[in-house]
Amino acid sequence: MAEPFLKLGREDRREVLEAAFGRGLARSMALLEKDVWVVWALEALFGSPYAEDLAFKGGTSLSKAYKVISRFSEDVDLTYDIRKLVDDKAGQPEALSQVEAKALGRKIREKLLPRFLMNEVLPYLEAQILTQGLPATVECESENLFISYESAADYPAYVRPRVKLEFGARSTGEPATRIEVTCDLDTIFAEVTFPIATPRVMTAERTFWEKATLAHVYCLEGKLRGAAGFARHWHDLVRLNRAGIADRAKSDLVLALAVADHKSKFFPAKDAAGEWVDYQSAVSGGLILIPRGDAYFALKADYEAMIEAGYLENGTETFEMLMDSCRELQDALSSRV
Repeated sequence: MAEPFLKLGREDRREVLEAAFGRGLARSMALLEKDVWVVWALEALFGSPYAEDLAFKGGTSLSKAYKVISRFSEDVDLTYDIRKLVDDKAGQPEALSQVEAKALGRKIREKLLPRFLMNEVLPYLEAQILTQGLPATVECESENLFISYESAADYPAYVRPRVKLEFGARSTGEPATRIEVTCDLDTIFAEVTFPIATPRVMTAERTFWEKATLAHVYCLEGKLRGAAGFARHWHDLVRLNRAGIADRAKSDLVLALAVADHKSKFFPAKDAAGEWVDYQSAVSGGLILIPRGDAYFALKADYEAMIEAGYLENGTETFEMLMDSCRELQDALSSRV
């Protein structure tokens, strides 16, 4: 009878990882192990009482659910339906003024969402770990949960044996659909079983517009914000374009304008001159994907650091080639009828 991988002893788990790596899988043992815990987290969350109020999104969804990117994305990006924390009006950004949205967003970030995670999600995941007898712990930090697990692999400096569950609750997470997600190791060993999840996944078209508008803001601001690895968004946009998803997103003006309206209310931004970013204009043919000056070279350095760290697939194009592809995408989007 097949045994669950996560219930094996540490040395047995290491043997499985070594055997899998020896069969030519491109990823390191550490990333293969971490992938198992990513899928376990999705399995647990989307088997929970609030599964229908969650949506899985971001780069990890593009890799695990839609399989349009092959870079390793280690964080689990989730949206908890804003309507479950506040009244239905919040699920309709057009009904809120920018001032109302800003105040509501702050209240969600600082109070409502952390309270929900601490009181509901954290105890649920702890109970799942205890019931299944797994070598892991969970902790809550503001809007994030972290699952730290006993590692069987050797981890390089840039990878930690923990999974970050990054929650947001400033949208409905719609449109979303259920998609089965499996581990990279799932088809390797018949004698070992691995977690399988069926999360509600935000549509790839919405993810495209989320990433495209984020890249647009960076180009207008002219400076990096947030953690290392920001260049992943340009990498993902090119893969989404090659998969035909950018064309579908371009043809859905209703969705594009909905994303723009939501961004303008909950994520307002100013350009380098101090003017408010016009998201509606961006998604209607004015999207900018190529940064200039120092912003270009900062993004290039970030992209090359990702390649050096092993986060991108083998044979990844140079930064200059990536920018050429983004320029083609930018031109195609500007030709909206």
